[in-house]
Amino acid sequence: VHPENQLHVRVFVDYYGVPEDPATGSANGCLAGYLAHHHYWGQPQIETRVEQGYEIGRPSLLLLRANESDSRVTVQVGGRAILVARGELV
Repeated sequence: VHPENQLHVRVFVDYYGVPEDPATGSANGCLAGYLAHHHYWGQPQIETRVEQGYEIGRPSLLLLRANESDSRVTVQVGGRAILVARGELV
């Protein structure tokens, strides 16, 4: 883990033909909700930086925010993106 980031994660989805995902918004969103709900850092809200993809040469940084209030968890996942493919759904 780089010192400026709080978490280092890896996501493996070989079942769908993706051995490892370099940046997974959906998985990190679930992680943020879990951390807030279980008061991982001793409080019901988090704001953290997560690194992913370093092992496969595609380093990524995601920013997570989550807050639990009145038994509801609100989650935000963000980061920068670059275009790696373009296509059309028919």
